[in-house]
Amino acid sequence: MAPAWHHEGMDNPDSGAEPAAHDGTNIATANLATVAREVDEFVAAAGWDQPPQLFALVPTADLLAKQPELADRLDVDSPLTPVAQESLPESDLGDSLAKIAWPETVEGCALAHEIVVLPPGAESDLEEAAGESGDAERLQRAAANHPERTEARLVAAVSRDGTRACVMRLRGTGDNAESEPVDEVIEHPDLAPNLLDALAATLEP
Repeated sequence: MAPAWHHEGMDNPDSGAEPAAHDGTNIATANLATVAREVDEFVAAAGWDQPPQLFALVPTADLLAKQPELADRLDVDSPLTPVAQESLPESDLGDSLAKIAWPETVEGCALAHEIVVLPPGAESDLEEAAGESGDAERLQRAAANHPERTEARLVAAVSRDGTRACVMRLRGTGDNAESEPVDEVIEHPDLAPNLLDALAATLEP
């Protein structure tokens, strides 16, 4: 797994230098699902109950061309390296994403976000809990307290060529108090179309 190299901001991820020419962009975007798994594993290592975490996906070749001292910290065979950004506020995640515009040196981006997954029949329960007004806060509380809820972490990733990938980690509970919880991981590029659209918008000129 390629480590998610941490950087305090990506307004200028490479100190203003021109991106190094490379032939790996198409390969990098084709492997977006692998990068999404790497982000999931990186975030999972820190446990649950974390705020939304945004990552810039930068061509590894470009990073190494500008900062060769990173060679022992990066997977040089991985076309993209996830670069962790500051955590995002969960309360206004959509507004936060709408304010982001990546520089051209960023090939894609990914977001790790903890969510609640409910069974298909739970929609009527939520509508009843939210009332006629459909209050969003009441709806969120109802979902968080639903007896059949499953906590999960969703990693959504997009690249400039339109490639998309999603990884969802369902939080394990264990069969009993003595068993070790085992997470279940699901992958599909269309798990979160609205979130993917919001991420793709941050890459638009």
